[in-house]
Amino acid sequence: MAKAKTNYTCTECGAIANKWTGQCTSCHQWNTMVETLAETVSNNRYSQPAHLSLAQTAPVLSLSDIDAIDVPRFGTGIEEFDRVLGGGLVAGGVVLIGGDPGIGKSTLLLQALANVSHLKKVLYVSGEESGAQIALRAKRLQVDARDLKLQAEIQLEKILGTLADLKPEVAVIDSIQTVYSDALSSAPGSVAQVRECAAQLTRVAKQTGITIILVGHVTKEGALAGPRVLEHIVDTVLYFEGDNHSSFRLVRAIKNRFGAVNELGVFAMTEKGLKGVSNPSALFLSQHDNQVPGSCVMVTQEGTRPLLVEIQALVDASHQPNARRLSVGLEQNRLAMLLAVLHRHAGIAAFDQDVFINAVGGVKITEPAADLAVLLAINSSMRNKPLPRGFVVFGEVGLAGEIRPAPRGQERLREAAKLGFSTAMIPTSNAPKQPIEGMTIIGVDRIDDAFNKLREIQ
Repeated sequence: MAKAKTNYTCTECGAIANKWTGQCTSCHQWNTMVETLAETVSNNRYSQPAHLSLAQTAPVLSLSDIDAIDVPRFGTGIEEFDRVLGGGLVAGGVVLIGGDPGIGKSTLLLQALANVSHLKKVLYVSGEESGAQIALRAKRLQVDARDLKLQAEIQLEKILGTLADLKPEVAVIDSIQTVYSDALSSAPGSVAQVRECAAQLTRVAKQTGITIILVGHVTKEGALAGPRVLEHIVDTVLYFEGDNHSSFRLVRAIKNRFGAVNELGVFAMTEKGLKGVSNPSALFLSQHDNQVPGSCVMVTQEGTRPLLVEIQALVDASHQPNARRLSVGLEQNRLAMLLAVLHRHAGIAAFDQDVFINAVGGVKITEPAADLAVLLAINSSMRNKPLPRGFVVFGEVGLAGEIRPAPRGQERLREAAKLGFSTAMIPTSNAPKQPIEGMTIIGVDRIDDAFNKLREIQ
């Protein structure tokens, strides 16, 4: 028997090479080449052509002659999910949602499909669970799924046939890594299978107007498994975040052609499924009877929503030659930079101290507006002196010690005032033109100025 021919495919860009190399020659990423079977197209007369355009050839038009109209949407009945999607699902749109196993992807989609099924024709295609398992979950969640159509299938050609016959308006594929095409010889979940199946489903969605939601697996690093081209094909990419040991889940939009990116939806896992959290700031604020050292509340912006998050710092004497720097929920390299700024421009040294930073509630803060809160929390822990009650901050700190403004400062301040905070230390450029009722604004330009004004109110 002849040995099967293999080649090496890049998981980032999909480039193919005849031999393994440490670095991909196309996208220049390291350690992304994986061995796969060389693809041979079968003679299956039912399989569709491997390469077809998403739509018929259109004439060349001037951009000014094209009508710019808003894309019509329809809701899923879950407010937080609609927020992340940018207002709801779009006809012909393709959504990719990924997350750790057991975090709630199938639960959320089953709840959303059950709500949509009362108004539109829907189809749930499961490649990982049997129909009995899904029916048992629907019973446990107490959702009305009488109008929901279900198919347990992993062969792409049969799924496409069901879509053509049933003509649903919304379809869920759970998951794309289990689907395979007869036109390819590799196993389900391989780079070629995931890329080809996603491309075929996307083509069907664009041609027929079916809204397709793909469930994707994630790697141990938390990124979506399979080729990176999978994220480029779809219209919207959502990530499920959260700890399996916690009852709270975060759904974040990484890419959205029909809405804002970095939008955040907050859910609580209950016995009856995922429930939206109307006031997520309460999740990220610890309930202390008294003010404690090392705790500082900041206002971060997640998409269109301002959130109040508590930043905690613990500074302790180091008993090792190299002091530890550990951050959870914030970038570790930025912590090292902020400690250098703290020493150079504020005269506060921490080279012999272990510094630990944590964002309460498991939220991940990626914007630099958390810099000022991190430095104030570190200083509070080092001095063992708590910050004033009702104190909130935000602002980016530069290497020269200046405090830069943050976007949407007015919205952040209004959200803090609504939740009862009375004093805000912010960049001077973010100071509102009109006073905010019940809130004292302290504008600062440099980090040493921030510490001087803080000592005056403590």
